[in-house]
Amino acid sequence: MYVIDVVLRNNPIPLSVERKSEEDAQGLYAQILEAMRSSESEVIELKCDRQTEKTVALLSSEITAVQKAEKTGTTAASGRPPGFFAVTQ
Repeated sequence: MYVIDVVLRNNPIPLSVERKSEEDAQGLYAQILEAMRSSESEVIELKCDRQTEKTVALLSSEITAVQKAEKTGTTAASGRPPGFFAVTQ
């Protein structure tokens, strides 16, 4: 299983969706990256492969970071893959 985390502007908690295959995860990562690079803002709808009822829509101009990581046994204990963290003031 692969986890794609998306960080939004002014939101310290990343939104996550999971993909079963590495190819699907890489495709979604590339789609989000392309939307971030675009000068036009668009709505991106993400659905989770593991929790099929989980759906989220994002405005591409609000995305500040995206991460793709393989979900392994060590990350399952904490529920989060290593990577993004928030520093609050």
